[in-house]
Amino acid sequence: MDRIKEEKMEVRQVEQVVQPEKKQRSSIGKVFAWTGLFLLLTLIAAAMFIAYQGAVQQEEKAPDFTLITFDGEQIKLSDLRGKVVVVNFWASWCNPCEDEAPDLEAAWRQYEPTGEVVFLGVDYVDTEPEAMKYLEKFDITYPNGPDLGTRISHAYRIVGVPETYIVDKNGVVTDVQIGPFPSLAAIQRMIDPLLSN
Repeated sequence: MDRIKEEKMEVRQVEQVVQPEKKQRSSIGKVFAWTGLFLLLTLIAAAMFIAYQGAVQQEEKAPDFTLITFDGEQIKLSDLRGKVVVVNFWASWCNPCEDEAPDLEAAWRQYEPTGEVVFLGVDYVDTEPEAMKYLEKFDITYPNGPDLGTRISHAYRIVGVPETYIVDKNGVVTDVQIGPFPSLAAIQRMIDPLLSN
């Protein structure tokens, strides 16, 4: 009987030595887990902040870019200073883009003879054959080119297509249209005030 009591006492002594070690390991594990969770949440928050900065805003300088058109011409935005520039992001697979395409072309044909307004179409994440079919379907005559590597759309932080940026003669964004233009008149309302300056 004494022997059993001695063994039980030894077991209790061993447990008392082992338990704090287990508790210590457990608390260290919790610290690592909470630290890891905190870092993960911080990274997610930073990524969301970057993603939701939104499109280039009014009164912001328009990011410069060079568009290589489908016919090989190079057009640099900064070379168009002194003119109003309409930068339209579109794609052949975008149904809302089709809704505004006739109005954009009509506006281009109206303003082109003045020499004061330039339209640039930036084809977003598309194939050239599909893009060319789209341009032919809507008889679009203003310069258009692919956004190679999505570098232009990243610079403008677009959230989707269609998106249009009106850039004044000094290279500053004066209006942003996210989604399709509802009418030709809506396009004219953004451009006309810039021509009287």
